[in-house]
Amino acid sequence: MLSARTFRRLRILILLSILFVVGLNSWLSSVRSHSWQRSVWVVLYPINADGRTDTQQYIDALDKPHFEEIEQFLQREAKNYSSLEQPVTEVFLADSVQSEPPEVPTQAGILESVIWSLSMRWWSWNNDSWQGPEPDVRIYLRYFSPNNRDVLEHSLGLQKGMIGLVNGFASIDYNAKNNFVIVHELLHTLGASDKYDPLTNEPVFPEGYADPQQQPLLPQTRAEVMGGRVKVSPGWILMPLSLDDVVVGPETAAEIGWRD
Repeated sequence: MLSARTFRRLRILILLSILFVVGLNSWLSSVRSHSWQRSVWVVLYPINADGRTDTQQYIDALDKPHFEEIEQFLQREAKNYSSLEQPVTEVFLADSVQSEPPEVPTQAGILESVIWSLSMRWWSWNNDSWQGPEPDVRIYLRYFSPNNRDVLEHSLGLQKGMIGLVNGFASIDYNAKNNFVIVHELLHTLGASDKYDPLTNEPVFPEGYADPQQQPLLPQTRAEVMGGRVKVSPGWILMPLSLDDVVVGPETAAEIGWRD
C-alpha cells in the first residue's frame, strides 16, 4: 500500500499535471485570440448568486439575443482598425452553473491573488456547463435580484486563464449596463488594462477618454470601454447607458491586438 506521504505527493503531482494542461490550453487560446485570424468564441455562464426565485426567473428567460449587442459593439469598433482581418467575436450562452466560484479575496497580496487565480481556473474547469466547442473565453455572470441589494461586488477579468467574473442585476432594465460590464471584463481577458483611477473611478486622461481631443474637453458624451465612465464635468462621472455610448480607444485596441 502507498504510504500517506507517497499518496500526498501523488495527489500533488496529479493536480500540477492538470493545472499544466489547463494553463497550456489557456496559453494557446490567448495566442489564437490575439492573432484575430478567426472568431474569438466567448461563452457566458449565468449563476443565481443570491438563490432568489425572481433571479432564477430572469436567468431562465435569458437567450442569446440578450447579448447580441456585445457582438455588434465589437464588430463596429474593430472596423476602426483597418489591419484587422476577422473582427467578429461569437458570443454563446451556456446552461446555468449551480456552483459558486471561489470567493474573491479582499485586499489580497500577490500570493493570495495567485492562489485565488489558480482556484478560479480549477473551479471553472470542474463546472463547465457548455456543451459546444471549446471556448476561448469564459465569462461567469453572477446575477443578483435588484430587489435584494443596492451595491454589487467588483467584477474582474483574468488574462491568465481567460476567465471573467461579472456581477450584475437580474433585470431587463439593467441588461445594457450588464453587457457593458461583460465587454469590459472580456477585454481584460484579452489583455486590456483599466484606464480609470481605482480610488475615484474617474477615467484617466487621455487614454481613458473616448474623445480626448475634443474642444472643449468637457462634457464628454461617450466612454472609453476600459475608462469605464463618461466624464461630464469636474467631479461628475456617469456609467454609459449602453454600448452605443462606448468606444474602444487606440491604446486598448493595441493591447488586445487590434493595432500595432
